[in-house]
Amino acid sequence: MLNTKVIASLPMFIAVNIAALLVWGLDISQQSMPLVLGVIAGGLVDLDDRFSGRLRNIFYTLLAFTVSSFLSQLLLNQGIYFIIMMTLITFIFTMVGAVGQRYSTIAFGTLVVSLYTTLTYLPEMPWYLNPIMILAGTLLYSSVAVIIHLIFPNRPVQDSIMTSFLALADYLDAKSDFFDPDDIEQLKQKQISLAISNSRLIAAFNHCRNLLFNRMRSQHRHAHTNKMLRYYFTAQDIHERAHSSHANYQVLAGKLKNSDLIFRMQRLLELEAQACRDIATALQTNGEYRYSRRLERTVAGTHQSLELYAQRCQSDDEKNNLQTIRTLLENLQNIDWQLRNLAQSQHSEEQNERARIDTEHISGLGNILARIGSHFTVESQLFRHAVRLSVVVFICCSLVEIFDLQVDRGYWILLTAIFVCQPNYSATKIRVKQRIIGTLLGVLVGSCLPYMASALEAKLAMVVISSTLFYFFRTNNYSFSTFFITIQVLASFDIMGFDIYDATLPRLLDTLLGSVLAWIAVSYIFPDWKYLQLDKVSRQAIIHDAQYLLHIVGQLLFGSGDDLKYRIARRRAHESAMALTATLTTMNTEPKKYAPYLQKGFNFLQINTTLLGYISALGAYRRKMRDIKQDTDFLSEFYPIAKQTALLLEKSDRISDAEFENRYRQITTKLQRYTEQNQRKNRPHFSVPLQQIQMIAQLLPQLRQAVK
Repeated sequence: MLNTKVIASLPMFIAVNIAALLVWGLDISQQSMPLVLGVIAGGLVDLDDRFSGRLRNIFYTLLAFTVSSFLSQLLLNQGIYFIIMMTLITFIFTMVGAVGQRYSTIAFGTLVVSLYTTLTYLPEMPWYLNPIMILAGTLLYSSVAVIIHLIFPNRPVQDSIMTSFLALADYLDAKSDFFDPDDIEQLKQKQISLAISNSRLIAAFNHCRNLLFNRMRSQHRHAHTNKMLRYYFTAQDIHERAHSSHANYQVLAGKLKNSDLIFRMQRLLELEAQACRDIATALQTNGEYRYSRRLERTVAGTHQSLELYAQRCQSDDEKNNLQTIRTLLENLQNIDWQLRNLAQSQHSEEQNERARIDTEHISGLGNILARIGSHFTVESQLFRHAVRLSVVVFICCSLVEIFDLQVDRGYWILLTAIFVCQPNYSATKIRVKQRIIGTLLGVLVGSCLPYMASALEAKLAMVVISSTLFYFFRTNNYSFSTFFITIQVLASFDIMGFDIYDATLPRLLDTLLGSVLAWIAVSYIFPDWKYLQLDKVSRQAIIHDAQYLLHIVGQLLFGSGDDLKYRIARRRAHESAMALTATLTTMNTEPKKYAPYLQKGFNFLQINTTLLGYISALGAYRRKMRDIKQDTDFLSEFYPIAKQTALLLEKSDRISDAEFENRYRQITTKLQRYTEQNQRKNRPHFSVPLQQIQMIAQLLPQLRQAVK
């Protein structure tokens, strides 16, 4: 079975091989570099999509590359006109990224192609030949990529599902740490670790959703797409159950410290995490997932422990605690049920055909322009990055013109700066180190090329190997990627007839200068630390948590609802939590600047993680509420209390202390009175929603204090 990364690198390997054969067979050594760089540019903008979507992407890519390459060729050596053109297209192409990943990727590739055109131009070449060779390389890669897609049409979606299950396994492992009774004092650190794992999982889910959305836009869905959609929904259901919190884990672990029950629940979560890894392995190898009988025995053993624990419960407090444990174990059982039945169709084909997922899809010129226009503010990270990158491009192009570096291909400074300069300071700092290390090692190894490869065939083989390895490592190890692209460039120079030793030192100096300019830009042009608004991100998280809760309460009231709208509300709450985690992670890389805010931020993250767990538990219960006969007396009391709780959550940081205290007192009084009524009427099936609303309400004062 071919490795996922190998399959993804096959188009590059085959396309560069074909390009090398053309160079060798047609004796066009001087045109080898633009041809190969055209292939690489095609790889940089390669996006997964269904067949028709790929053809559309290729058309738009070739159109954009044609305009960019010929425009750069015509204005090259035109001084100020070239500088203005490069600065403008840098800003425009970066801002186009506001529309979505597809536009962002093609726009960045278009900018890179304009640089490739300047770097590979030779005065003795006809003016049109360089752009044509780059476009030919792009078309070559795109054609091979389409063929590989036809051979492995479903692999990208399957791999994204695999990645999601691996992230889900890590999340379940992080959750299992809460059931360690010997480590109950580290709850805060566990909640932060859980929030980080949750962010990675939501990012994996978002990638999955986009790929599935592209597949589901066709008129007829492939059976494999329906299967992957089922896996995706199963992973989301497991996540919702695992994210649910029915108790204060520190208190629960303390009460069960001398019972084997808590160890069994921890073991159950660990085995469920391993089951998710087994699913990922089955997806990777195209094998069949087999439910673990060991997991089945663990579930049975946990039930036996629960019954023995129940027999020992005497006091009211112990009996209340028992109800919480039963609910928690029911959630773990549901995860087990999902894993046990994954291989079987959980939905009819008709249900799969009607199933919908939501993703951002902007179409129409008016909507596109409106989206781009909404980012014309310094509050937008994209706008700040566009301005920053445009200034870098202007400075680099001006340096080349002022010091007449065209002969020495000084635009490598600009190419380095474009690739190194990232939207935030931390990412750029990492890229600078990786770029310098990769280039330095590449230059050292590349300087030995004349001794290792003297024949044209050997040099072309070096280009093929280095180009493929550059592509293989480009997303997971930038140092290796830079190392191999440096070797590829030096080998291409050698093939074109340039002296490698004249090229190595300028390449290293250009890389250093481009990296320094990028680092200066992110440090002093709209620096991130002036715009990392922790309070704004925190408020957004509260608002989306409240909307998630309101949506759940509405479904509990009416007993039904639109699953798509529910999943959208749930996703927004988790994405806001992910944004909060990302902001704090970025701030934590520069603790000196953010020291006064970090403790407050991590306190809020801890509370928000707990709150989202309580809301998720209520969300997981909503399906059970549909199966219970509607009790109008219960709902007539429960719904107003739950709605008031959600509204107070949403406005907790925007109202006065007196108003907050008044509303909070009303909610807690009603909850206490109605909980007592529910107990007297002996309606245990309604104890879970009441318990969850109580725990959510108890967090409101802490939440308000954390965002003040």
